[in-house]
Amino acid sequence: MASVRDLKKDINFVLGDIIEAVYVWEYQNTDKDTKKSEAIIDEAIEVFDELIAKVNDRKIEDKGAHFKAINKELEEKGKALIDKVNKL
Repeated sequence: MASVRDLKKDINFVLGDIIEAVYVWEYQNTDKDTKKSEAIIDEAIEVFDELIAKVNDRKIEDKGAHFKAINKELEEKGKALIDKVNKL
């Protein structure tokens, strides 16, 4: 298992890249409504806050399994957000 610092970096990079992709889409499609894209950004920020809070939880006994679950959740929620970006 990678370090906690690496997990936090992964969360930051994945969700940051998704937000950046939404901004690029908005820049390229200035004539379209941005309500859906703004909702994706808001959801990405919520996911970020939720995952970082789980990483910082100090009351976990089996840290290895806990961090693996967070990593899996990051993958699942990241893919869902990417699918939403692709549907814009």
